[in-house]
Amino acid sequence: MNTAIILAAGQGTRMNSQTAKVLHKVGNKSLLQHVIDASRPLVNSINVIIGHHSESVKKTTSNDDINWVNQKEQLGTGHAVKQAIPHINDNLICLILYGDVPLIKTETLQILTDKAESSGFSLLSVMMENPFGYGRIIRDSNNSILSIVEQKDASKDELQVREINTGIMAIRGSILKKYLKELEPNNSQGELYLTDIVEKAVKDNVNIASFICESVAEVMGINDKNQLSQAERAYQQNKASDLMSKGLTIMDPKRFDCRGELSFKDDCVIDVNVVFEGDNDLGKNVLISPNCIIKASKIGDNTHILANSIIENAVIGSNASIGPFARIRPETKIGNHSKIGNFVEVKKSSIENNSKVSHLSYIGDSKIGNDVNVGAGVITCNYDGINKFQTEIKDGAFVGSNSQLVAPVTIGKNATIGAGSTITQNTPDGQLTLSRNKQSTISKWKRPLKK
Repeated sequence: MNTAIILAAGQGTRMNSQTAKVLHKVGNKSLLQHVIDASRPLVNSINVIIGHHSESVKKTTSNDDINWVNQKEQLGTGHAVKQAIPHINDNLICLILYGDVPLIKTETLQILTDKAESSGFSLLSVMMENPFGYGRIIRDSNNSILSIVEQKDASKDELQVREINTGIMAIRGSILKKYLKELEPNNSQGELYLTDIVEKAVKDNVNIASFICESVAEVMGINDKNQLSQAERAYQQNKASDLMSKGLTIMDPKRFDCRGELSFKDDCVIDVNVVFEGDNDLGKNVLISPNCIIKASKIGDNTHILANSIIENAVIGSNASIGPFARIRPETKIGNHSKIGNFVEVKKSSIENNSKVSHLSYIGDSKIGNDVNVGAGVITCNYDGINKFQTEIKDGAFVGSNSQLVAPVTIGKNATIGAGSTITQNTPDGQLTLSRNKQSTISKWKRPLKK
């Protein structure tokens, strides 16, 4: 196995943020983490060059197998790579990557590495319609690479070249070390440019292989928030395309976000503006209507999530209906053939099979059995300001509308709670329980009038 050097020391001033550039996110994963994950299958060691925000970068990155290398002064890409040289084996191929290029694919890096195994040195390039500002790949009549010419140094003819340097390369350790030693700061910034090793290698007749990447988005670097948003859309388009190729129906891929992993069975349909976060699992024939957010949840077969609902860290059974405008909070389990209706919030509760909470209710810290009906406006009063308490509603119970169940309390099996009741004590099985003041009418009362 080979090694990787990932440059992640830059300040990223154009992001206008207190967060390190490489810690900004695409698909809810940091730019740097994307690059680490893409390279990890191909290497047995990863060296990350850090500088600005180094502690936060280390703290927020999955780093079990990462060698962190500090670059105290940022003196160019060549200088950055030099910092990792003590950790580079002469005989292995070294992938040189950038922590702000999040969409690079493992498959692309594999091709680049394979080419370097044969030649010792390979570059990744891409064709751009408008290459302004990028270094051009200059080739000879045999299509061999001669050099990389920066925009400001390019001749009129060289400016017509559409093939640009991505900066990503694979190079044998011994070759990298040789030419890094020869780098000189031949520029006004006094920096060492890694690209200068290309021309030095050509002069020594090193055969530099190349691979032209098919996608500009895959190799785009992130320098500001506009580019970050472009990368996010490109990532989501790729994600949607991959999911659709596996059988997921997405009504509009341009209005789809998956910020994690999504598994699914046959005939699932995702409508517009649905956001998935974390790892989610859908059974077969699941329909998710517009404007829903699904976080780290499992949804059973034939279940319909209606519009504008939020489900987080929950398990939803089969043939269930959730929403519209429902909120299912963490540690909730909804049974098969159950219904959670509009403007219902459920938190840390279990609701078993064939039960319904249809309208405008709050269910918190509760155990609800099978075949229970909870009427509109029912509240489980689970919090006394300090502690949380549990409500249990046993199988077959019917809770009338606008009732308050003051926990801890148990509603008996097949019990009925009359509408408008405040229940503070356990209720018996199979009987009607209610608490109401006697209704009265005041005959001489008059409605107030404006003066």
